[in-house]
Amino acid sequence: MAAESKSSQARWSQDVTEHSDALDLEKGVFTLEDPKEIAASLKRSAEASTRRKADPFRSAMSMLVFYINRAGKNLSAEDRDRLEKAKDELRKAFGKAPSRS
Repeated sequence: MAAESKSSQARWSQDVTEHSDALDLEKGVFTLEDPKEIAASLKRSAEASTRRKADPFRSAMSMLVFYINRAGKNLSAEDRDRLEKAKDELRKAFGKAPSRS
C-alpha cells in the first residue's frame, strides 16, 4: 500500500495537468514545437472552459506556469526556453504587455 501511495503522490501534478478542473487541455499541448501553437491551444482551452474561476488569460497562464514549475529540473534548457517563449506568445494572443525580463 505504501508504494501505491508514494506512486500516486509522485504523479499528482501529471494528474492535474491531464485532468484540470478548470481547463480541458489538448493532448500533448506542452510538447508542441512552436510556442505560438502552445499559446493558441491554451487560449482555445481557456476561452472554451465554463469551469474556470479566473479570466481566460490568467487561467491559461497559470496552467503553463504550473507545468513549467512542476517539470522543474526535468525540463531541458531547450524545452524550458520554448515554454518561456510560449508565455510571451500567450501574452500577445491576449493583447497583454510583454514581460519585463
